[in-house]
Amino acid sequence: MKYKHLFFDLDRTLWDFDKSAQQTFALLFEKHKLNHKGVPDLKTFFSTYNKHNDVLWESYRNGDLKKEILRDLRFVHTLESFGIGDEELAVTLSEDYLYYAPRTVHLFPGAVEVVKQLYPHFEMHLITNGFEEVQHIKIQTAGLEPYFNKVITSEAAGVKKPDPKIFEYALYLTGASKSESLMIGDDLEVDILGAQSFGMDQIYFNPESLPHQEKPSFEIRHLNEIPDILALKL
Repeated sequence: MKYKHLFFDLDRTLWDFDKSAQQTFALLFEKHKLNHKGVPDLKTFFSTYNKHNDVLWESYRNGDLKKEILRDLRFVHTLESFGIGDEELAVTLSEDYLYYAPRTVHLFPGAVEVVKQLYPHFEMHLITNGFEEVQHIKIQTAGLEPYFNKVITSEAAGVKKPDPKIFEYALYLTGASKSESLMIGDDLEVDILGAQSFGMDQIYFNPESLPHQEKPSFEIRHLNEIPDILALKL
């Protein structure tokens, strides 16, 4: 068997981040009556947040912004877009989001079944750039915790994907080698090219068949394709 260690990304690979976030934002919008505070509707609230979050998250990933600042600032900027200068509300929204989001479980089709199928045959781990405390709650609430040996977070590693040091740290923690390891993720730059540059094989989870010019080791649209790929290596 070529591969002994499977390294999964979590958000948008196993955990359907977008569905979870949409449901969480619907809860926040209703709980805090944001339509009475100057936010026109849920769709606009969510899209405006995503715009600010994407910019700030890129700064966080590049090491230019601390996690503690990012968590609240994305809501500060979102509210300011609607002319709401209420920092206390922004902090409350941030706290509620971090509480409810990891407890609002949405997984991609086949995630649990595939993980269960692979579990007896491979050492499985997670490598994630998400906040450590949030990611551990997600794993627990989704019922995935028993199947993963190590959870490698960017906070613990001190670097974020695609930095090769996080992959190096993952191999150190798990005792794996590059040749017997496989990275599975949805982010072409962060997961796939990061692992590729490090020298680790990859499965690119591309459910929407987004066009690209890269050459991952494997590419799939559905998680249930993973066992078939690995069967070819037995």
